[in-house]
Amino acid sequence: MDSLRMDHLSWVAYEKRLKDPNVIVLLPVGALEQHGPHLPLGTDALLATAVAHSVAGQIGGIVAPPINYGYKSQPKCGGGQHFPGTTSLDGGTLAGLTCDIIAELARHGVRNVAVVSGHYENQWFLTEGIDLARRRVGPASPLRVMRLEYWDFLTEATLAQIFPEGFPGFALEHAAVIETSMMLHYFPDLVHLDLLPQEPPADFPPYDMYPPCTHWVPSSGALSSAKGASAEKGLRMIDEVGTRIAAALRKEFLDG
Repeated sequence: MDSLRMDHLSWVAYEKRLKDPNVIVLLPVGALEQHGPHLPLGTDALLATAVAHSVAGQIGGIVAPPINYGYKSQPKCGGGQHFPGTTSLDGGTLAGLTCDIIAELARHGVRNVAVVSGHYENQWFLTEGIDLARRRVGPASPLRVMRLEYWDFLTEATLAQIFPEGFPGFALEHAAVIETSMMLHYFPDLVHLDLLPQEPPADFPPYDMYPPCTHWVPSSGALSSAKGASAEKGLRMIDEVGTRIAAALRKEFLDG
């Protein structure tokens, strides 16, 4: 039994936790999406959930079961839909699912919800789901929601240490150093360093095409190299991300 995990709690234990009006429930959201030959399809959800768990341990929060599917993979930040295993939701489906879960949490008496996303493409559909949930519960509800992407909590100083030759940007970091390093820390048995792609970074034009031009995407699915990834780098990033997210949650939900 894990006291931080909602799905490990009985309804009685859960109800007891909610007697604290300041308790924060974290909802991880990921995707089922290719992450090159060296990382598992569930990388986004695995990392979002692990980060949420790390943060919950610092603030006495509760981690809801993750949403394991995300919005459609885009070529310029996720490789695209053409890879076997990538299994995605329509935007309305993700927004509706997010709305239903948050509204149900509010019905339980939860006042503070943090949506922790690990998939670049989810942002606006999670925002829509949050907006719909707030509309559903009504203006009299005390519900407040934070939406965040964990990588935004990495500082420039840390990124400079992780990428001594220059940071390629978060979009091109798909299946590269950040995700691979964090997976090496949290889930080393799921990482296959012997299969790291050796291709150069993707070079995308400043526009999109529909249907997508799959030949723009490296055949491995990784958008830049994971060379130099390590569990030590993963831990350094996780420590910073976890500490800074916990501080943001305290500031917005507890200090006021």
